[in-house]
Amino acid sequence: MQIPPGPTRPVIATQRLQGKGVQTRAAILDAALGLASHMGLEGLSIGALAEVTNMSKSGVFAHFGSREELQISVIREYHARFEEEVFFPAMKEARGLPRLNALFERWIRRVSVELDSGCIYISGAVEFDDRPGPVRDALAEMVRAWHSALQRAITLAIDRGHLREDTDPTQMLFEIHGLILALHHDARFLRNPGVLDRARSAFTRIVQHYQAPGAESLRPSRQRAARG
Repeated sequence: MQIPPGPTRPVIATQRLQGKGVQTRAAILDAALGLASHMGLEGLSIGALAEVTNMSKSGVFAHFGSREELQISVIREYHARFEEEVFFPAMKEARGLPRLNALFERWIRRVSVELDSGCIYISGAVEFDDRPGPVRDALAEMVRAWHSALQRAITLAIDRGHLREDTDPTQMLFEIHGLILALHHDARFLRNPGVLDRARSAFTRIVQHYQAPGAESLRPSRQRAARG
């Protein structure tokens, strides 16, 4: 015997309230991400966010519960957007150097957009490098996930014969990541011109250093990665 369904109006009303709550939280998180990009994760506070969003402190607090949870939520949102803009589109490229090149090109394009605000991966590392706790752990987890994806791309390029068999993926990753740190420093702090082209040229030299003898035709071409 099947129990007949009850009234639908309370269910619909609840769903609408839940949907509105999700939308409100997303709007708060978007504003928080903007604040963190310009002021750093330490610049985030329930009060500052309430002022920016024209909400009460209690209203903001209801969605996150604490400043720490707000910071962690911002880190996760930043990582999700980073994946959407950099990682997932690059995964459509062929395994090997084409994919590695796409990952770097999309990464550098993302950094170029953030030069006026700042990269939370980099600024957050400066803020929390010596401050253990859940916020630091969340940030380190996201950065390690990205580094793992890059290292996997390097390993696949070795397996495909695009890079030499003796290539050390960890070393190559270190050198590529160093380019992004240098780019961020010289562009944001020193305001040096032409740093994007310098970073791309340096990446090309790194790839050529590790490239397998028979893979010259697979040298990175930023034009392909720039499409889309």
